[in-house]
Parts: sequence; structure tokens; C-alpha cells
Amino acid sequence: MQIVGYDTGASDDSSPALLLSERGDVTREPLDPGTELAYTLGERHCAGTFDGDVHVGCQRPDAPYCDAHTSTWVCARCTGTCLKDEMDCHEAHAIYLAAFAPTTFKVGVTREWRLSTRLREQGADRAAHLRTVADGRVAREIESELAERFPDRVRVPEKVATLNRDVDDDAWTDALAEFDPLDTFDFDYGLDLDARPVAETLASGTVVGTRGRVLVLERGGTTYATDMRDLVGHELDAGTTDRSLQASLGTF
Repeated sequence: MQIVGYDTGASDDSSPALLLSERGDVTREPLDPGTELAYTLGERHCAGTFDGDVHVGCQRPDAPYCDAHTSTWVCARCTGTCLKDEMDCHEAHAIYLAAFAPTTFKVGVTREWRLSTRLREQGADRAAHLRTVADGRVAREIESELAERFPDRVRVPEKVATLNRDVDDDAWTDALAEFDPLDTFDFDYGLDLDARPVAETLASGTVVGTRGRVLVLERGGTTYATDMRDLVGHELDAGTTDRSLQASLGTF
């Protein structure tokens, strides 16, 4: 059995889960709060691909995906000059500013209809819908300009390091001062962490919750945060891991 993907549960019609494949059949391992996971991570190799609902495995050693199964989304690198043979983002796009505690504010764009989903996929604490424009090209041009003052990417380790923090209200107000947002968002992922979780890659423990692609688990009195992308490609064995894990100071 291999972890071949994950669902952040960010859309309204899905819930967080790990996608597991066994001889091509894919099942969902729910990640609802309180769920008990009891897996040991084994060998890691390419997670393969999907042919409809069927998983097609790959034994190449590169993980989470080998060159043959790595897809590049060129739109992520677009700054207004289309990198495709023909521009195809002819629909309304939203330009947003997302807040990550305490004072990281990221600019981004997405198709307007999936704005809320995109923000939850990233695990944003708060956000502001700054503008709506006619297509992706215009949106990327504006994003590129704003990226001179706001980052356009926040790495998962940065998010994990502040999972127990709140957004600085004054800093957020200052960041929005020059804008007249069309809408604002405030997200609650229900984690309620008293201390910073320990960054660790594991699939055993009690699920505390998820935030974007970060899975938070409690095990032995310590809270751990796992980037679910780091789980993809691992073979799984039944039973909790017996390897030594770093414990938080609160367990002593």
C-alpha cells in the first residue's frame, strides 16, 4: 500500500484525506479530527499517476514523482506574458492578499470562482479580495507589480513554525491601508494549539486537524506537523512507527 496523494478538504464538497493505493485500487484515509492513524512509513518512490479512477504505479526512485510523472503548471510562473502556446485563462480572476500569522502577507491570483477554496488550500489565516480583472494575464501583471512589496510564496516550514500564532492586527491593517478590498476572509481550522508543533514526517497518531496541506497529529503528549506532500510516495506498513521522535518540551 502506497500514499499516492492527498485531499486538503479545502473545497466544500470534500474532506481531508490521504489517498492510498493497493494494486491500483485507491481508497481514502480520512483525516477528520480524532481519527487514529497507525502506519509506519516504508520505502519511498514515485507515486505514479492516475488513469481515471485507477492508480498506475511507478517504481522509479524519485519522489514524490519521477520526471515522467512530474507536471509543471506554467501559470504559476506567469507574470503576464503567457508561457503557453496559446493563452487560455479567459475568465475572471481575483487578486488577493493572504495573511499568515503573525506578519507574513502574500499576494496571489486565482480564478474568481475558487477564491475561498484556494485560500484554504494554502492554509491562510485571513485574506482580502483586492480586485477582480477580466483574465489571468492582467491578474498576473498586477500580481507581479505587488510582488515587489509582498511575497508571492510562503513555504510550508514557515507556516508550520507559526501554527500556534495569531495574525498581528495592526500589521494586517497597515498592509490593507492602500487597498479597498471587495471582500475579506477569516479562517478557523480548529487546531487551537498552545505551542509550536514539532515538524516531523509521520503517519501515526491522533489527528488534531489539517490546515492546507499540513497535517497535525498528537502522539505521546507531543503535537507534530507533517507536510502531506512529504508523505506522498511512501509505502505503508500497518502499525505505529517505533522510530525515535523529537518530543516537545511540554512532555517533560
